[in-house]
Amino acid sequence: MKSATKKLSSEIAETLVVKLDSVSADSKKIKKSIEKAAAKLAKKVSKFVKDEEKRKIKEAKSAEKKAKSPKKESKKEKKQADKSAKLANLVASAASKPAATPPVKSAAPKTAPAAKTPAKPAVAAPKAAVEGVAGTEESK
Repeated sequence: MKSATKKLSSEIAETLVVKLDSVSADSKKIKKSIEKAAAKLAKKVSKFVKDEEKRKIKEAKSAEKKAKSPKKESKKEKKQADKSAKLANLVASAASKPAATPPVKSAAPKTAPAAKTPAKPAVAAPKAAVEGVAGTEESK
């Protein structure tokens, strides 16, 4: 029985050694894989940091340029400003004038208009003279 136990324990020991070696080999592989991934990640992070610095520098230059140059209004902004100014003027003028009230209509019906007097009395006189002349001829 001792030999069977010895044989079994030696087999167990060999198995454990093989397993430990494979685990350590796997862990070495895993370690290398992790190191590769960390190196790739470090490259990406450094690239991102550089890009961020470039972007910030570009934004600073742009802001500095805008601060130096006077503002230029685009056509749309000018048109909008003109429209709003005109509207403000119309509102101001309408507010200053009293509201126009419509004429009050009377309930009574209108009577016939009065007879119009001739605007030119000189024209009326010759008619009478012409009638007088015509009347004298008839009497003959």
